[in-house]
Amino acid sequence: MVDGMATKKYTVTLPEELAEAIRAEVGPGGFSRYVTHAIERQRERERLHEAVQWWESEYGEITEAELAEVEAEQRDLERQHAERTSAREAGEHPHGQKRAAA
Repeated sequence: MVDGMATKKYTVTLPEELAEAIRAEVGPGGFSRYVTHAIERQRERERLHEAVQWWESEYGEITEAELAEVEAEQRDLERQHAERTSAREAGEHPHGQKRAAA
């Protein structure tokens, strides 16, 4: 089983160099998991692409300014997350105060 799902064996043809490079990276037993995750990510990208196409058909094309705004928000969220993670690892409260000892 992979992630709790029933599995079935399939035969696929891959370029030998690609398959061997993956096998070398993931080691014995990791190849199927790697391929499964790659297929899952591809399906997620396809669904996201479909969602964007629907959005643009309803509301118009997403502009460069809108993309830049979203990217700035994402960078800000990533910075906040990094700060919280650092504070947690240092034993501090997210707002800079030291946690009380238990």
